[in-house]
Amino acid sequence: MMLYMLPGAVRGILSLILYFLNTLFWCIPLFVLAVAKAAIPLESWRRKCSRILNAIAENWIWVNNQNQKLVGNKYWDVKGIDRLDRSGWYLVLANHQSWVDILVLQRIFHRKIPFLKFFIKKELFWFPILGQAWWALDFPFVKRYSKSYLQKKPHLIGKDLEITRKACQKFKKIPISIMNFVEGTRFTNEKHLKQQSPYANLLRPKAGGIAFVLNSMREQIHRVLDVTIVYPDGKSSFWALLCGKIRKIKVRVRSLPVSPEMLGDYANDGQFRAGLQQWLNDIWAEKNRHIDMMGTS
Repeated sequence: MMLYMLPGAVRGILSLILYFLNTLFWCIPLFVLAVAKAAIPLESWRRKCSRILNAIAENWIWVNNQNQKLVGNKYWDVKGIDRLDRSGWYLVLANHQSWVDILVLQRIFHRKIPFLKFFIKKELFWFPILGQAWWALDFPFVKRYSKSYLQKKPHLIGKDLEITRKACQKFKKIPISIMNFVEGTRFTNEKHLKQQSPYANLLRPKAGGIAFVLNSMREQIHRVLDVTIVYPDGKSSFWALLCGKIRKIKVRVRSLPVSPEMLGDYANDGQFRAGLQQWLNDIWAEKNRHIDMMGTS
């Protein structure tokens, strides 16, 4: 019997158990291989281990996708993923509403582009099982500092950028997709009002992160995937997904080239910084229009 025939709360609990068991199952070989990778400082060995680790993670995602189908999230309207390449490097940008966005991205891009990796707050390393799995998969952990904190401890200025550079060096070795939620946080009406965002459906985007990724990996990344995610029912929480209450998910993907004008010294070149931010603002303005159309069509 399919889980979607059960009451919503029951579906949610059973689906959560399946997510947990699936994660636990795949983390056992993941952790064993990660230790073996760290124990032998041979580049060819570590590159091979990285490929196997990514394959394990893709199997984990595949089972998660079947879980979503079981609970009855029936209607997926996805366009723009037909001509993607698993052998290339991508920078993926998307609007951000909840943790469900990550599961959506993992599902639509599964085995269509290289495994998705993203920057994670350092504190999440201690999140049980998942935090250690992200470490095993070479997800970069970053520490964000407020301006006031950096004024007190100026020696930490640029520390997060150094972590970004080191992560990008690892990402050069095998094809990978780097995910960036350029709004920096999940959308809420309170945050939207506080920012006085000019976009009715979005927070203000920040270009700094993508600038450093593109500049660090200018030989690898040739395409940017602009992803717009809409939940027409207005539900986007993880619990709603577990219970099968998200009945419709719409996704639009645009593949954009990386031009020479997008590569430069973001920290020290004011003209380049302004130009890249304007490029991102234009994408966000277009995304805002797409969200209006996708929510009503």
